[in-house]
Amino acid sequence: MALIDILHLFHSFYRFNESGDVSGTKEALRDVTLSIEAGSFVAVLGHNGSGKSTLAKHINALFLPSKGQVLVDGRDTKDAANVLLIRHEAGMVFQNPDNQMIANVVEEEVAFGPENIGVPTEEIWERVGDALERVGMTAYRMHSPDRLSGGQKQRVAIAGIVAMKPQCIILDEPTAMLDPMGRREVLRTLHELNQKEKITILLITHHMDETIDADRVIVMDDGEVVLDDVPRVVFSHVEELKSRGLDVPVATQLAYELRKKGLDLPEGILSEEEFTEAYLKLCR
Repeated sequence: MALIDILHLFHSFYRFNESGDVSGTKEALRDVTLSIEAGSFVAVLGHNGSGKSTLAKHINALFLPSKGQVLVDGRDTKDAANVLLIRHEAGMVFQNPDNQMIANVVEEEVAFGPENIGVPTEEIWERVGDALERVGMTAYRMHSPDRLSGGQKQRVAIAGIVAMKPQCIILDEPTAMLDPMGRREVLRTLHELNQKEKITILLITHHMDETIDADRVIVMDDGEVVLDDVPRVVFSHVEELKSRGLDVPVATQLAYELRKKGLDLPEGILSEEEFTEAYLKLCR
């Protein structure tokens, strides 16, 4: 069942001249049509300016369509009466966790969202404890967010969304400012929430290796969807991805180069483990 339906979506930004007058428009999304299934883990790839972040903001009703329609759990984002419900159902986590932190204590930070949607006080603290446990941050409940690592801060930001009990979490390049350990922490948390809690995850990223375990990868370029399939199929289009300014996972690239040299390696290799297994078979 589709949780999110995007139908012939267009989005344009105004351009302004030095006098502050409108000098034209820039089309950021062109005729995008997608459905996101409930409980799925979907990664959206694209270089800077491809439209992926603009798409994410439409699902949370931060942007409204210039043309077309976005439905979240059947609710139209253009209907002002739906906005709070949509933001309850589809929580948003941004690139820099510091931009989302407003409290001095972790548990108060996580409590902020449920409090603002009118959850009773006793239930708020139950939700806070549960959300912190789900993201592995219970031990830091009374810490100041300022004293946490980047990965820990991002997990607290995710806990704040989880405490609102959304059906979907949209993450706009949440690991872009993190070190490799922080990235692994956040990705592990997202996959656990998806697999154990059946929360729909929409991950906007430019890191290829973050997408190989997704159910589906959507590639955007110049405001349009250009590829949409399982990771193994998407990353078999090595030349097309490179022509659009994107890389592929290291193992995929290595297998591709060796295939060009005549080695009988399968297409769609995604991980180092898959490459090693396939290469050793050739050596026997």
